[in-house]
Parts: sequence; structure tokens; C-alpha cells
Amino acid sequence: MNFRQSFQMSWRSIRDHKLRSVLTTLGIIIGVGSVITFVTLGASLQAAIVGQVSADSNPSIVASVGPPSANDGPGGPSSQGGSVPVFTEHDIERLQGLSDVDSVVPQGSVQVSSLGHDGQTIGWESVTATTPGAFSSDSFESGRSFSSGAEEVVLNEPAATLFSTNVTTGDSLTLQFANGTRTVTVVGILNASATASAFGTSRPQIYVPTDPFYGTTVRSPTTGTQQRAYPQVTVRAVDYDHVDSVQPAVESYLANESDASQLKPASYEVSLQTNRQLVEQIQEVIGTFTSFITGIAVISLIVGAIGIANIMLVSVTERTREIGIMKAVGGQKRDIIQLFIVEAIILGVIGSIVGTVVGIAGGYVAAQAIGFDLAFAPKWFGVAIVVGIGVGLVSGLYPAWNAARIDPIDALRHE
Repeated sequence: MNFRQSFQMSWRSIRDHKLRSVLTTLGIIIGVGSVITFVTLGASLQAAIVGQVSADSNPSIVASVGPPSANDGPGGPSSQGGSVPVFTEHDIERLQGLSDVDSVVPQGSVQVSSLGHDGQTIGWESVTATTPGAFSSDSFESGRSFSSGAEEVVLNEPAATLFSTNVTTGDSLTLQFANGTRTVTVVGILNASATASAFGTSRPQIYVPTDPFYGTTVRSPTTGTQQRAYPQVTVRAVDYDHVDSVQPAVESYLANESDASQLKPASYEVSLQTNRQLVEQIQEVIGTFTSFITGIAVISLIVGAIGIANIMLVSVTERTREIGIMKAVGGQKRDIIQLFIVEAIILGVIGSIVGTVVGIAGGYVAAQAIGFDLAFAPKWFGVAIVVGIGVGLVSGLYPAWNAARIDPIDALRHE
């Protein structure tokens, strides 16, 4: 018996038992559909987040100094935990002079004990000191960046909602420092994009100008003068294409010539992180999450395989007399095995194709419900077909072998 004959006989058996065939493929449809849905949703989530990070972030390199463990993993260098103020004004000037560097933005922390607004006071720990160039003109929902030397502050969106009465541009805030209280004017509220990307955090943040609020100083080993020193600096390249060329120059200067290399503790390291590394970390986290959810969905495929094997065993019992007739007219064991394996594979392929369509539809609905644009992972469509064939083949082996072992005489006597 050739393959064409086996296919025709298998297809006729499937067509003659429509309900049984539909129920058999249902497990594969659900399994493949679940896998494709979760993979598509994961791809859409990844595309949306990575696209937002790439679009909203500057082509920047964040440098910090701290223990090696403090700078490993997502957000290591961008967090000030474990960092020490070693980047001097001299370092900032030298970094600014490197080729293809657009700007250098220092960042430090100023301790406060409380915030006050409109008669309400809340406890607080610190505000972030930086320069006016930290924010671009399109970063603001309202207002502008603060001016150097002015008693002004910029808030992100979460910080603007800390009080019972939302803070707006032009309002006053009272900051309680260790050496006294200062009343400052809110001159800008960051928009949602800047809130999500500025310094890598969407937590409530209050930004003040380094002059006059930031007072941490050290003696510069290079100039011998007392200068402000910061725990973190962000070096911005002129565009994304130049980040890869700027990073080695920044790394070389900070490691060999900078004040930071001489001021840092011996056990500490200078760590650099680019937006690309942040994107890779996001992709890794989302990929791990998607793989975990997909692994759960694969359980449905196992259930589907068991369903096919069960139905094929039932089919062997129903077709015992037909098997006996085939053997009586010269059919070989390999013909019987081929017949049942082909039928199982057909069921698996049908389930995979329908499951892929269902999965794409499910992914589209899920992405639209969350508000993401649809993104595909094409390799999984091919995997779905391969899985269907594999499931059909594996689940059909034992029933096919069982059918081939039937004695033709006993089969012909079977009622």
C-alpha cells in the first residue's frame, strides 16, 4: 500500500466520524492556540515596551561607582544604592569634551525630612539634584525646566499627586532640610513618557538644581581644588548611532584618567550602562515570563496527545474486522502501521493549523484589550505545525503497532 492510498483511507475514516475527529483535534487546537496566544501577547508586550524605551529615552550612557554586586543586573548603575560621590566637576568637563558627546548630566541626592504643600506636610527622604539640561523641552506636561541657581523644582507625575490637592505649575512647595526650610516654586511637571524614562524610574521624584541645593564636595586629585562630586553621571551621545563609539571613550577616561578612578574605594568599580543594555534586560525578563506561561500552555498539548492516542486505540477496536480483511488480502504489518500513523498525523496537523489561527485571533484580542499593537513571533507558527505532526506521530505509534499485531483469523471472526 502506497502513501496515497493510506492517506485516502485515513481521510475517509476521519470524514466518516466527524464528531469524534473534532473532539480528538480539540485538545491540539486548545494547546497550540494557547501557546500561540501567549507567545503573540509576549511579542506584542516586548515590542511595545522596547519601542517606548527606545523612543522616549536619550542615547545615553549612565556611569556610577559602587560594589560589583550593586551594579549587576537590571537597574544596577541607574540606582544610587551603593554608589559614592566621586564624579567631580573636572570629570564632567572632560567627559563633555569627548568626541560625539552631546551633554553630560550629573545626578546626586539631597536629604530632606518632609515636604509641605497647601497646608499639608508629608514625610520624605530625599530629592534628586541635577542640572537644567536633564530634561528636554518635550519632557513636560506643563511648565519648563528649572534654572540653575533658582529656588525652583520639577516634579514627575506621581510626585504631583502626593498631596490631597494635586500640585500644579506655579505652586509652592516647602522642603525641610537639615539646615533649615526652603520654599520653592514648581516650574514644571514631567509628562508620562518622561516620567517613565527619566533616570529609569516612574516613582515619585522631585528634581532640584544642583546650584544651590547640592553641597557634597571633595578635593579633586587632578586640580587640587574643592569641587562638587556626584554618585552618578549620564553621558548623552549626539545620536543613537554614536553610542557605541562614545562608550569606549567614556570607559577609558573614567578608568584611567578621571578623578573618580582615584577617589573610589579600591573594591569598587566604575560601571556603565547604555539604553541598549536596558532594552536587552527588558527583553530577557519578558522572554522568561513568556516562556514560563508558554510552558504551562504546553500541558494542553500533552492532553491533546493523550486524546489522539485514546481515540486511535478505540479506532483500532472498531476496525478490527477491516484490519483482518486487509491482512487476508495481502496487507503487511507496515501497511497497517502506516494507515494508523497517517490518520494520527492528519488529526495533529489539522489541530495545529486551526490552533494557530485561534492563537493569532486570541493574541490579537488580548493585545487590543491591553492596548498594544499586534506583534508576531513567526517561528512559532512553524513550530506549531511541527508539534502537530510530532504529537500525531507519537500518539499514533502504539495504536498502530497494536493494530499490526492483530491476528487476521481472530480479526475476521470479530463482530
